[in-house]
Amino acid sequence: MSTGIEKVKVLIIGSGPAGYTAAIYAARAGLNPVLYTGGQPGGQLTITNDVENYPGYPEGVMGPEMMEDFRKQAERFGTQVRYGLVTKVDFSSTPHKVIVDEQIEIHADTVLISTGASAKWLGMESEERLNGKGVSACAVCDGFFFRGQDVAIVGAGDTACEEASYLANICNKVYMIVRREEMRASQIMQKRVINNPKIEILWNTETEEILGDEEVTGARLINNVTKEISELKVSGFFVAIGHQPNTGIFKDFINMDESGYIKTVAGSTKTNVEGVFACGDAQDNIYRQAVTAAGTGCMAALDAERYLASIE
Repeated sequence: MSTGIEKVKVLIIGSGPAGYTAAIYAARAGLNPVLYTGGQPGGQLTITNDVENYPGYPEGVMGPEMMEDFRKQAERFGTQVRYGLVTKVDFSSTPHKVIVDEQIEIHADTVLISTGASAKWLGMESEERLNGKGVSACAVCDGFFFRGQDVAIVGAGDTACEEASYLANICNKVYMIVRREEMRASQIMQKRVINNPKIEILWNTETEEILGDEEVTGARLINNVTKEISELKVSGFFVAIGHQPNTGIFKDFINMDESGYIKTVAGSTKTNVEGVFACGDAQDNIYRQAVTAAGTGCMAALDAERYLASIE
């Protein structure tokens, strides 16, 4: 009598550059991987308009189109790409148990976690509407499109300072919107932005609205102390208030840092659970680029292949 349990060698959870690259490598190695796309098939790149910094696309490429290319390449070598959300896991024994959409049970010899991370947003309607039209959560990805222009960035941590400094190298002027009268960033990063003549820090300031119909034209700000409302003319608006790794369902089994990023063994994608590997932004809180995610996806597939060979 059938138990309704499916057994697979390689299960990939997530479908951004890391997941699809892992699938390409695992499929070419004859491991018949099964990939579940998650709630946002293609990951963060599906809400990115132009990608100009990924090798092999000399004219640039739209984010959704790029992820479609990745998916087709993975399927070409035999990956089963399925739409579904992993809702529960049990890594306490082998094979690893994974529940999809609260009803499908899969037993996997290896699990490759590539669930990514989601940018934290301010939560405004205008922010969502203008996302990709001047609103961005990645200065390294999108700053190039605003070279020579005036931009704003929200945030007060090290990442915000790094991105403000990056933008100052290519933009005419950078307004840094800081909610309080101090930053959370390290002293050295604070000094870097305070001493940069192209960065103007707006202390005790919050964003009330991002302005523009088809693209960003400015921002309406409020001073938290004086309650004065002002308008800022900018063509780019960057949000740098942090990322949230999509790793919550693994917390009972997988070691993570205080922010929820999965800890991997240095020089590998191995987690604390044998046969479970992590790649992409779910374990990378430093670079968070499509090309680095793809690189760790390759590593995870090779690590899984070696692990499978060792237990056969």
